Amino acid sequence: MEWDSNSDLSGDDDDAVSYILNGDDEDDDAVGPLPFPVLQTAPCGFVVTDALDPDHPIIYVNAVFEMVTGYRAEEVLGRNCRFLQCRGPFAKRRHPLVDSTVVSEIRRCLEEGVEFQGELLNFRKDGSPLMNRLRLTPIYGDDEITHVIGIQFFTEANIDLGPLPGSTIKESTKSSDRLHSVLSSLHPLPVGDRNVTRGVCGILQLSDEVLSLKILARLTPRDIASVGSVCRQLFELTKNEDLWRIVCQNAWGSETTRVLETVPGARRLGWGRLARELTTLEAAAWRKLTVGGAVEPSRCNFSACAVGNRVVLFGGEGVNMQPMNDTFVLDLNSSNPEWQHVQVSSPPPGRWGHTLSCVNGSRLVVFGGCGRQGLLNDVFVLDLDAKPPTWREISGLAPPLPRSWHSSCTLDGTKLIVSGGCADSGVLLSDTFLLDLSMEKPVWREIPVAWTPPSRLGHTLSVYGGRKILMFGGLAKSGPLRFRSSDVFTMDLSEEEPCWRCVTGSGMPGAGNPGGIAPPPRLDHVAVTLPGGRILIFGGSVAGLHSASQLYILDPTDEKPTWRILNVPGRPPRFAWGHSTCVVGGTRAIVLGGQTGEEWMLSELHELSLASSVI
Repeated sequence: MEWDSNSDLSGDDDDAVSYILNGDDEDDDAVGPLPFPVLQTAPCGFVVTDALDPDHPIIYVNAVFEMVTGYRAEEVLGRNCRFLQCRGPFAKRRHPLVDSTVVSEIRRCLEEGVEFQGELLNFRKDGSPLMNRLRLTPIYGDDEITHVIGIQFFTEANIDLGPLPGSTIKESTKSSDRLHSVLSSLHPLPVGDRNVTRGVCGILQLSDEVLSLKILARLTPRDIASVGSVCRQLFELTKNEDLWRIVCQNAWGSETTRVLETVPGARRLGWGRLARELTTLEAAAWRKLTVGGAVEPSRCNFSACAVGNRVVLFGGEGVNMQPMNDTFVLDLNSSNPEWQHVQVSSPPPGRWGHTLSCVNGSRLVVFGGCGRQGLLNDVFVLDLDAKPPTWREISGLAPPLPRSWHSSCTLDGTKLIVSGGCADSGVLLSDTFLLDLSMEKPVWREIPVAWTPPSRLGHTLSVYGGRKILMFGGLAKSGPLRFRSSDVFTMDLSEEEPCWRCVTGSGMPGAGNPGGIAPPPRLDHVAVTLPGGRILIFGGSVAGLHSASQLYILDPTDEKPTWRILNVPGRPPRFAWGHSTCVVGGTRAIVLGGQTGEEWMLSELHELSLASSVI
């Protein structure tokens, strides 16, 4: 069952959910059998589950499902559909009005691999009831069921349960109005027209070139997947790899797609499949890598980043708190990757607690940290592909205070952004500075804001949506005390007067209570920006007895951002630290060491692969 199957079609049958396999129209010149079922009655929710997993986790839902139920795809992917039988997102048990005999019949059909049809009481996210006329169809692979397709025809339930505690009647009414809006916006097509769009939709009279470049190319990857199941003509168009590349570039940005083009395995997958896997994360998995060479002498508190498919490690804290200033490179494109000590000219003073970032392709930039003489605020740049590679100090005017354990990120491939950290005498900082490295004589500029998040160290900065940054976690100041944090703050640097906005958290200005399960408070963690702007959090020094290897994901572009847990197969590292983890090729998070909290095993790496076969 391909990801590009959807159900946003109008139908020609009054009997709810009939659908055709292999396109039974009588056109002898048809392109060929469709590799997916086409729904003929709308509006219908469309759900695909993984039948190879005993719990049948959801791997895809369409827009109608999201619109009618109130649950975003990011909230339900990886979960079993039974949550719709619970009244509201926080209910733990099936509502007593849900017919248990129907639930038992569903379970029996799934176990025996046969089709199910029936009607079941479900609940929207706000707790309001609706009836679900459900059809479950098993999809076979070579010799076993690989997926189950669920077609859900939703109607209002004539049951008055009152508003859900904590919600309002207004919210429940909005959900009901939303369903009526969907119903009224979709008109049935003439009976007997098996090719449901060709006879009534003038858009299909346009040339394939115009359809692809002027219309389809402007859609999101998820929308393209839905459009591909409308009819044969659109299905053939959405198989085009050039179209998928344009769609991915528009959705993810040219820099991300440029990086992905350098990954041999990603090219083998193709843009269509890569878009699906990076959207659903269905192929995400942990695996262990053993590499050759050595990083000597041994060290901790170093900083690493990725340059293309190479991992670069600089500096760190050696024996007896000795600050190091050497550079090592690990080429993951090599058939036998091994650490190489790179001989560079004019290396910066040794340091630890610094940041290492990649700008403009092969250039690395180091900022701050703690050296022999104390805290630093200097900037050094290295072109890794230069012959010979040489560190060059950038004398930026008006630099920020010297610091360590700060956070940094890069913007537009040319700008370095530095936030927070620890200054002299252990003072925590809350400032944010920008340095444009494309200028002949770069000048540090503090970003003026009316309000700043509480000062902190060990937090992360992530770039999403082009010019937006997201701050998460860290050891934050609260009055005279310092606590691990799980707060989220964002800033849009494209605005004339950028300002910090509180997305989640407690006790802060504008704080809200996000849906889902928030990550436990932590510092020195890992934050990975996924294509499309979602942020993946794991590792670090975690409060309480929580696992540092549990993955959490947040989409800050949502109207109401919601945390969710991402469970992936494989054996994760026991420990993962922010400055010792980097993203290679846009599809692989490489954790250096990770076996113990004290000893760094740099010959044993852990990889979180976000897409399949990208090695």
